Amino acid sequence: MTLPLILGCAWLVLANVIAMLPTRDKHIRAAMVLAVLGIPLLGWVTWENGPVWGLVFLIGGASIMRWPLIWFWRSIRKPR
Repeated sequence: MTLPLILGCAWLVLANVIAMLPTRDKHIRAAMVLAVLGIPLLGWVTWENGPVWGLVFLIGGASIMRWPLIWFWRSIRKPR
Protein backbone atom coordinates (compact mmCIF):
# COMPACT_ATOMS: atom_id res chain seq x y z
CA MET A 1 0.00 0.00 0.00
CA THR A 2 1.44 3.35 -0.99
CA LEU A 3 1.77 6.39 1.26
CA PRO A 4 -1.02 8.35 -0.48
CA LEU A 5 -3.46 5.46 0.04
CA ILE A 6 -2.50 5.19 3.71
CA LEU A 7 -2.99 8.92 4.19
CA GLY A 8 -6.26 8.76 2.24
CA CYS A 9 -7.58 6.02 4.51
CA ALA A 10 -6.46 8.04 7.55
CA TRP A 11 -8.30 11.07 6.14
CA LEU A 12 -11.47 9.01 5.71
CA VAL A 13 -11.24 7.68 9.28
CA LEU A 14 -10.57 11.18 10.64
CA ALA A 15 -13.55 12.58 8.73
CA ASN A 16 -15.81 9.90 10.17
CA VAL A 17 -14.59 10.57 13.72
CA ILE A 18 -15.11 14.32 13.30
CA ALA A 19 -18.62 13.69 11.97
CA MET A 20 -19.49 11.79 15.15
CA LEU A 21 -18.41 14.60 17.46
CA PRO A 22 -21.00 17.19 18.52
CA THR A 23 -20.36 20.78 17.42
CA ARG A 24 -22.25 24.05 17.58
CA ASP A 25 -21.38 25.24 14.08
CA LYS A 26 -22.73 22.15 12.26
CA HIS A 27 -19.19 21.03 11.38
CA ILE A 28 -18.59 23.96 9.02
CA ARG A 29 -15.02 24.58 10.19
CA ALA A 30 -14.22 20.88 10.16
CA ALA A 31 -15.60 20.54 6.63
CA MET A 32 -13.40 23.43 5.47
CA VAL A 33 -10.28 21.88 7.00
CA LEU A 34 -11.13 18.45 5.61
CA ALA A 35 -11.67 19.93 2.14
CA VAL A 36 -8.37 21.84 2.27
CA LEU A 37 -6.57 18.62 3.21
CA GLY A 38 -8.62 16.27 1.03
CA ILE A 39 -8.41 17.97 -2.36
CA PRO A 40 -4.61 17.84 -2.66
CA LEU A 41 -4.68 14.34 -1.18
CA LEU A 42 -7.14 13.31 -3.90
CA GLY A 43 -4.73 14.60 -6.55
CA TRP A 44 -1.82 12.76 -4.94
CA VAL A 45 -3.78 9.48 -4.71
CA THR A 46 -4.79 9.81 -8.35
CA TRP A 47 -1.24 10.68 -9.47
CA GLU A 48 0.44 7.82 -7.61
CA ASN A 49 -2.17 5.06 -7.96
CA GLY A 50 -4.16 5.89 -11.07
CA PRO A 51 -7.62 7.19 -11.87
CA VAL A 52 -9.48 4.15 -10.48
CA TRP A 53 -8.15 4.68 -6.96
CA GLY A 54 -8.64 8.41 -7.35
CA LEU A 55 -12.28 7.82 -8.22
CA VAL A 56 -12.67 5.45 -5.25
CA PHE A 57 -11.23 8.09 -2.92
CA LEU A 58 -13.43 10.79 -4.51
CA ILE A 59 -16.58 8.72 -3.97
CA GLY A 60 -15.56 7.95 -0.38
CA GLY A 61 -14.86 11.61 0.35
CA ALA A 62 -18.09 12.74 -1.29
CA SER A 63 -20.10 10.29 0.78
CA ILE A 64 -18.64 11.75 3.96
CA MET A 65 -18.79 15.39 2.85
CA ARG A 66 -22.25 15.12 1.29
CA TRP A 67 -23.87 18.12 3.01
CA PRO A 68 -21.29 20.67 1.84
CA LEU A 69 -21.69 19.22 -1.66
CA ILE A 70 -25.49 19.44 -1.44
CA TRP A 71 -25.29 23.06 -0.24
CA PHE A 72 -22.86 23.90 -3.05
CA TRP A 73 -25.11 22.23 -5.64
CA ARG A 74 -28.17 24.12 -4.36
CA SER A 75 -26.31 27.44 -4.50
CA ILE A 76 -25.36 26.79 -8.13
CA ARG A 77 -28.87 25.78 -9.17
CA LYS A 78 -30.61 28.61 -7.31
CA PRO A 79 -32.63 30.71 -9.76
CA ARG A 80 -31.46 34.29 -10.03
